[in-house]
Amino acid sequence: MNVKTALILLLLALATIFALVCVLLTRGRAPGTCQHQPPEPEVPEDGRSLVFADLTPEELAQVVRYLQGSLGVPLVDASRAKPSDNCIASVDVQLPAKAEVLRFLDGGGARPPREALAVLYFGDQADPNVTEYVVGPLPVPTYHRDVTVQKYGGKVPYHRRPVTGVEYVAISALIQHELRKAPRFLAVCCASDGTDLAVLTTAPRGFKSGDRSSWFVLFHAVVGTGYYVLPIGLEVLVEHGELDISLWYLSQVFYNGRYFSSMAELEGTFVAGLLEVIQVEKPQDAMVMGSMRPRRPPGAPGPLQYEPQGPRYSIRDNHVTFQGWSIAFGMNPNTGPRLFDIRYRRERIIYELSLQEALALYGSNCPGGMSTRYLDGSFGIGRFAYELVRGVDCPYTATYVDRHYLAESDVPRTNQNSLCIFEHDAALPLRRHFSDMQSLYYGGLRKSVLVIRAVSTLINYDYVWDFMFHSNGAVEVRVHATGYISSSFFHGEGTNYGNKVGPHTLGTMHLHHIHYKVDLDIDGQLNSLEAQDMGYEKLKAPWSLQNSLERPFLRRERLERENEAAFPLDAPLPRYLSFTGPKPNRWGHARSYRLQVVSSPGKHLPDSSPMERAVSWGRYKLAVTRRKEEEFTSTSVYNQNDPWTPTVAFADFIDNETITNEDLVAWISVGFLHVPHAEDIPNTVTVGNSVGFFLRPYNYFDEDPSVDSPDSTYFSSEREAEACGTNPLACLPTAACAPHLPPFRYGGFLNISLPPPPGGL
Repeated sequence: MNVKTALILLLLALATIFALVCVLLTRGRAPGTCQHQPPEPEVPEDGRSLVFADLTPEELAQVVRYLQGSLGVPLVDASRAKPSDNCIASVDVQLPAKAEVLRFLDGGGARPPREALAVLYFGDQADPNVTEYVVGPLPVPTYHRDVTVQKYGGKVPYHRRPVTGVEYVAISALIQHELRKAPRFLAVCCASDGTDLAVLTTAPRGFKSGDRSSWFVLFHAVVGTGYYVLPIGLEVLVEHGELDISLWYLSQVFYNGRYFSSMAELEGTFVAGLLEVIQVEKPQDAMVMGSMRPRRPPGAPGPLQYEPQGPRYSIRDNHVTFQGWSIAFGMNPNTGPRLFDIRYRRERIIYELSLQEALALYGSNCPGGMSTRYLDGSFGIGRFAYELVRGVDCPYTATYVDRHYLAESDVPRTNQNSLCIFEHDAALPLRRHFSDMQSLYYGGLRKSVLVIRAVSTLINYDYVWDFMFHSNGAVEVRVHATGYISSSFFHGEGTNYGNKVGPHTLGTMHLHHIHYKVDLDIDGQLNSLEAQDMGYEKLKAPWSLQNSLERPFLRRERLERENEAAFPLDAPLPRYLSFTGPKPNRWGHARSYRLQVVSSPGKHLPDSSPMERAVSWGRYKLAVTRRKEEEFTSTSVYNQNDPWTPTVAFADFIDNETITNEDLVAWISVGFLHVPHAEDIPNTVTVGNSVGFFLRPYNYFDEDPSVDSPDSTYFSSEREAEACGTNPLACLPTAACAPHLPPFRYGGFLNISLPPPPGGL
């Protein structure tokens, strides 16, 4: 062996030793922390989205101070105001007119003045009423104007106001006082003295305008468990319409299929041996029916989604951007999540996308259940969107945002971390193809979506509100229902109205109907509505005239007027329904967005019902109307307690006006029938309990815009597939870094006072 060969072998040996040392030194070393690379904003962060922003705590406080010093009447803090007092019921942002906003956003006009909408209850007046004021300009108000008559055509009668926490506390005290009149009955029926029972409100409250008469259902209360599935069979009717709380009284009692005039009459009937009593054992242990306590110790952690280089979306104030999307977000204390100025690739697609109402309509053979038609907006869909639990309600690494509101108090409140924003890997290709013909290649794009989420807890039900933005320009809106069912005491022919889910529990059937507003601006404000569907035509085969075939063809129709575009809830929509702009795409078709509804609603309340007009939006799966500033919302918080003379009746919006080349609004209803079953215990799962809709580009672009996504994968050989330059999946940074996870903290209980009012949805 010559010297040169020996030297080469020595160098190779040294290189091998060096490589082995490197492997040994790095083996077992924890991966480094992922380096966050903030995305570059895709649109200028100039603060323009603040024209839609919710009020800050400071602005809310300023409005309260201004009203206290400017109205010339005594105002009691709503947290302790009696019905006979004057108080500030709520304050929210007063959004400017759309024309003003567009002049500011698009035309270089002045920023509209920032204003608030204040709702006041005037109980200490000769003519008690609800009055709404616009207060401005913020941050330092100098004026207010009464807009009640302008909005509603007259004063809002006082009996239409939502029931306040103070009123619920007074009703609870009244019920407790009355329960003491039947001690022997309660001891036998329920092993209770009445102090350990929970009550649940129903609504609406009577049978005609002016009534304020509510059934309250009683349940066994167990700390840490949903009492909603533990009815004892007792329900009471409370008359609470008088301004003087001392004049409220209990007018009827229901127990096990029978009605009584008072608790004293019920007790007397029981003592006389004339009452059939169903003994309901008092729940004792933590594993009582309805308990959500874990039954097994924690196991190994499940999969965790994280961003190797930090979030690829950007949030500033009330504005989020993500891969071409730009969205302003907020939360209405009554109606819940609302989004504005939704743009894709700098073009506005939607001016407003907002939740309007959630209806839950029940059936039962008990008075509380059979009379219930909850309109959740009157209770506060946004107000009761509490803190989200990291890693359960949203991905652990999502961005969490606080929301502020002022309702039933002079002090602003904060629901911290009550809205989350995250990028979601759907573990599904958005599109893909494996070619095994002509040439071999693979091309695909993973489905990644931006999600804006809030969860409203409306006493027993929890609604998960999702707004999703896809990389092909599509918008998806979805709601999942979970939480506890509301139940009745099982007696008689109970199974005509649901299923028995416990020893004495009837899971009562009910409808969930959700209403949304979508103000579309497709290639500008002036849009039209086009329906497309299919038919078959029979023809002779041109190449073989002795044979025939059935050829599908496309029917196209322009819907010209509102009545044509009001689709009944139980009628099918055209398979393709598109909102078209004035300009064509490259191929000569009108640039459009298609509406696709995913829903399986129950039947709407019959038109003959005296309260149907209050929920007349539920008549329609879809109604398209010309946009009007005075038709800002499809319902009102005042409709719940006076559905017989609704403050806002959506049916009046549809008056057969032309909808061709106009600024259009789509009002969309989604929902489902829920017949509770054994698997709804302990509570309802989200699986299968979701509905929603899509807005999908339809000839809006010249090709699928996701072709520009940086997440695309393409290779035509094994070498390409394994090369970082052509396939980023081949060199995922997850092999070299670990996510920085914030510590788990939760403060969602800090802003809540117990015991809760006897509400319930």
